[in-house]
Amino acid sequence: MYNQYFHFSESPFSIATDPHFIYMSPRHQEGLAHLLYGINFGGGFVALTGEVGTGKTTLCHCLLQAIPEDVDIALILNPKLNAVELLATICDELGLIYDKNQHSLKSLIDLLNQHLLTGHANGRRTVLLIDEAQNLSMEVLEQIRLLTNLETNKTKLLQIILVGQPELKESLKRQDLRQLNQRITARYHLLPLSLNETRAYIQHRLTVCNGRPDIFKDSAIRKVYKLSSGIPRMINILCDRALLGAYSSNAHVVTPAIVSAAANETLALADKRSSYLTASLAVLFLGCIAAGSYFKIYWHKAGNPVIVNVPTVSAAIQIKPEIISQLLQPAQKEPLLIEKFNAAPVAKPKTFHDWINNPAYSLNAALISTLKLWDKPVPESHQVDCHYVETTGLRCAFGKANWKDMLAVNHPAILEFSLSSGEKFYALLTGLGQNQSIIRFKDNATFPVADVLKYWDGYYLIVEPPPIPDAKMIRPHQTSDDVLWLRYLLNTIDRKTEAVQQPRFYDDKLVARVMDFQRQRQLPEDGRVGDKTMPHLKNIAHALNLPHLEISD
Repeated sequence: MYNQYFHFSESPFSIATDPHFIYMSPRHQEGLAHLLYGINFGGGFVALTGEVGTGKTTLCHCLLQAIPEDVDIALILNPKLNAVELLATICDELGLIYDKNQHSLKSLIDLLNQHLLTGHANGRRTVLLIDEAQNLSMEVLEQIRLLTNLETNKTKLLQIILVGQPELKESLKRQDLRQLNQRITARYHLLPLSLNETRAYIQHRLTVCNGRPDIFKDSAIRKVYKLSSGIPRMINILCDRALLGAYSSNAHVVTPAIVSAAANETLALADKRSSYLTASLAVLFLGCIAAGSYFKIYWHKAGNPVIVNVPTVSAAIQIKPEIISQLLQPAQKEPLLIEKFNAAPVAKPKTFHDWINNPAYSLNAALISTLKLWDKPVPESHQVDCHYVETTGLRCAFGKANWKDMLAVNHPAILEFSLSSGEKFYALLTGLGQNQSIIRFKDNATFPVADVLKYWDGYYLIVEPPPIPDAKMIRPHQTSDDVLWLRYLLNTIDRKTEAVQQPRFYDDKLVARVMDFQRQRQLPEDGRVGDKTMPHLKNIAHALNLPHLEISD
């Protein structure tokens, strides 16, 4: 949801392994060099270990991209297999054909050996890469060791790479695995990032998605490093939540406070404080019981009906019973004060700065106003982003322009305003007046152009339907803007919006809606938008009255 707020082309801190975002720190480069050395010059085993989230799988993806053309690779991602299942999976990865109903350990090893010999004769090498290798059983590890016995007089036929968590290192130290441990020709333990590497990592990912590298203050980066211990996956989780926090509070930059709040939400740092709170409440509860017992026993025994002596550690404190009674009564409201408060006049903002400096003017609120302008439904959660906009058949168009070009668009537009404090606010531009010297926003708020342009940084967002397709056919199960245009028209005709995960995909539900449209107009009910159905839809599109800026003088 914060991508359009910070003008990102995509989410910068997804935890998915995306080669587009790969940042090769010096230690990652060294780890990759060890893997490549093992493939090109080694024999037997290569071991890569590291803590959870340090980037081992990312290194595996880099390795796959750097594999020489004469190397065949079998990749095992789920090693929780027995020996027979592992060999069957290796054969599947290498494209070997065997009887899946009748196969044994021996038949699979023979088939694999024959494939390796044939490949070696043709100048090819074979690599077996096992991720999450700490989950391998002792039986399977022993079988993997035996695979390295497949060899010629001069070379090993199979190169094996084990990638896993630190538990793998401990497993390899076992006495019964010493033969396997001795065959490891290259080892590397991947450490977390340093502070400087963490800073470079964050700025790299922001730059890749066309964001400003200084969105995170340096003090916030230090906070991220301290909380994540330099582990890339934790950095991604913290930064993603911190950007969401900055978006929700209309902040222009990410501060250490925002990072701390993000950590409390994602890393469960509040557990310790919760235990303190629980203990405090327990003590308070026991104290209330003790106090209640005391009053129950001694209240009626007090000799003085007016004064009750309550012993304390320091001295006796005298409390009048009628005062205690008043304290125990529910607080009474003061109607006169409330009437006075309600009667007080509310000062209306006089300048654009006063008007726009309001947390209510968020991007979410502006998108809701825009949907209402298009007569489109708003979700019950009142949380709207550009993905939801696409479910209505409309789309978000982002841009940066000067004021003259903005007016040439002639559509209601969401304008982004930046205040000196760094906060961002959004307002829906709906019209102009007095020879374009007055700007009108939603709810008929008007301000001089000169005042507004002091705070507008040129960024805008327009909600619009996709252009009318040039294609002569829109077929089911295709993905394109043409499908979004089709969805927009049907939503407009039916006056309803369906919740869909992929609005640009021509799914079966949309096929059914097209067939219903064809049935009502006595067209061939084939679910395709072709030379008979397309003209009907284009005529409807041309007849639609789209929102424009209201010009009044």
